[in-house]
Amino acid sequence: MNGADAAWSLNPRLEADTHPVARWPLCDVRLMEDARYVWLILVPRIADAVEIVDLPADVQQQLTVEVARASAALRAVASPHKLNVGALGNVVRQLHVHVVARFEGDAAWPGPVWGHGTAEPYTAAARSARLQALRAACAAD
Repeated sequence: MNGADAAWSLNPRLEADTHPVARWPLCDVRLMEDARYVWLILVPRIADAVEIVDLPADVQQQLTVEVARASAALRAVASPHKLNVGALGNVVRQLHVHVVARFEGDAAWPGPVWGHGTAEPYTAAARSARLQALRAACAAD
């Protein structure tokens, strides 16, 4: 992707809290390590990016395309009642977008998932199955 920066690196907290799913033209797509939700994190590979509004217009458009693609993958894998999309960055300033499949009655419903309770790690088998399903859905167009 024109605009991706060779000086980019993944924030250590994002790396520790997530697992790689796909590498798209702009973003690394990662699964959040919290079995309570089907939760993707999209991280644009642009060094020092903090806010969406600071990106050039063409990169903003590509990010929107990739958020829609992640949303479609979550619909295919999880059939959620609702999709939540947000770019908060209050704890990790590196630009990243959360795309979360939500279900009526999930652990945080109807409130936001951020800061609600304690993350529950996947079992190895559940993580492997979830990653396999998401990788297949993210590879599909």
